[in-house]
Amino acid sequence: MPPEELASTTDGSAPPTTEARPARILIVDDHEDNVDLLQTRLEAWGYRTSTAADGDVALRMIEQDPPDLVLLDVMMPTIDGTEVARRVKENKSLPFIPIIMQTALDAPEHKVAGLGAGADDYITKPIEFAELGARVKSMLRIKRLQDELEARTDELEQLNGELAKLNGQLLYMSQTDGLTGLRNRRFIEERLHEMFEHSMRLNEPLSCVMCDLDKFKSVNDTYGHQAGDAVLKQFARILEAEAREIDKIGRYGGEEFIILLPGTVLDAGVTFAERVRKAVEEHTFTFDGGSLKRTASFGVAGWPHPAISHYEMLVKTADDALYVAKETGRNKVVRFASDEFNAHLEPPDGATADADVTSSALSAALGDSAPRGEDRGAPAGA
Repeated sequence: MPPEELASTTDGSAPPTTEARPARILIVDDHEDNVDLLQTRLEAWGYRTSTAADGDVALRMIEQDPPDLVLLDVMMPTIDGTEVARRVKENKSLPFIPIIMQTALDAPEHKVAGLGAGADDYITKPIEFAELGARVKSMLRIKRLQDELEARTDELEQLNGELAKLNGQLLYMSQTDGLTGLRNRRFIEERLHEMFEHSMRLNEPLSCVMCDLDKFKSVNDTYGHQAGDAVLKQFARILEAEAREIDKIGRYGGEEFIILLPGTVLDAGVTFAERVRKAVEEHTFTFDGGSLKRTASFGVAGWPHPAISHYEMLVKTADDALYVAKETGRNKVVRFASDEFNAHLEPPDGATADADVTSSALSAALGDSAPRGEDRGAPAGA
């Protein structure tokens, strides 16, 4: 199309862009005279320009270096303008690029086809430059707002990511013992409640092991608290090494630790505790300036058991068994309601009849005739 048809009005004007870096407009047209005229006018308005003579070249240029706006002729060889617009808008790797279609075909169906393909605006030939200038300014303003929106969206996503990371760190800190890296008492008690309810609902066994290092106070008194901290950390690593992935290990307080063994009967819980006891006994604890040996005592309880009807009772009975282990010589594993446990709680000779009655009541509650949890389940760590 000759340039005199392209530009029927030449006195239209548009102010130069106020951006620090002038917008770049890609002119796509197979008529060299039209391109020259458009390029001269756009650059006179302060824009930068680049040109392509067909749709295939235009697509390559857009993908390699996206322009700020495309002034796109509809009728072109190789790939027409409608197809170029469709491919640009479908390319998710490209930023938002406004497209102004230009054509001498003024029929509504051609405009609908172009806009349906993704064009953002339409201008017919012969082009009035005042109208072109206004449409270019409008599209570049939309482009700027879209870019700002995308930048703010990216910022918001980044901030949300940092916030999620921070929340994760805070959650981890709230659930973790700062010294050993194990779960803290609060987390363990919450999980215990859930695990106990799960076991009752599905009639699956659950064992609890309470343990602590023997004569730990002497470590702090003799070697200092830093040595004591080093010993606790190493004890925690032994527990982690012996436990299964599904087991829950936590620091219950001081030198006392708790291990929850889901799907584990009482006998298997005792086997697990004995394995840990031997590992502790064989371990040499090291710290800056020295090393030492220590042992640990263990109390084990398990559900189902007639004396255990609540998750708090599971911990209490395991803790009672730990107390018996401490009282009867340390460096041992005591099972709740075992002969050793019951014998330690029996009243001494010469006790009152009331004490005998109390002992009999306790024995009835813990009676050997009751069904035991060790009759079900698989060994811990199996």
